[in-house]
Amino acid sequence: MYKRILVATDGSTLSKKAVRNAIDLAGATGAELVALYVVPRYPVAYFEGGISISAQDIARTEKQWADQGQAVVDAVRQLAEREGVKAKAVTTSSDLVAESIIKAAKKYKCNLVVMASHGRKGIKRILLGSETQHVLTHSSVPVLVLR
Repeated sequence: MYKRILVATDGSTLSKKAVRNAIDLAGATGAELVALYVVPRYPVAYFEGGISISAQDIARTEKQWADQGQAVVDAVRQLAEREGVKAKAVTTSSDLVAESIIKAAKKYKCNLVVMASHGRKGIKRILLGSETQHVLTHSSVPVLVLR
């Protein structure tokens, strides 16, 4: 049925539910698991009078975020492997989370994406956006959404 499942995680409680379900599904179907963490880039504002931050500080912060992301997916890989599921831990840096998930699914030849949704509605959804909705509407791979 499924040969390779991509699970997108940010380490939150809700995404841990998606991870748990993805591992269970991979185990039941004999699929491999690809755990993905999208590392955000440091926001830079170009407003006059804004607080200036050095390139070294930005690089240090982005490295810290990348290390934290790697730790999250390494923990997913270890959990999956303890349960007999072959897994790969992957991070990528981008402000375009949904596009990064779709791109990773293609790159690693995944035939299912598993991710969580916060279930925001109304004005919160408009203001905060919905990465899950974007993946659902633009992915050529089936998407399993958990809440």
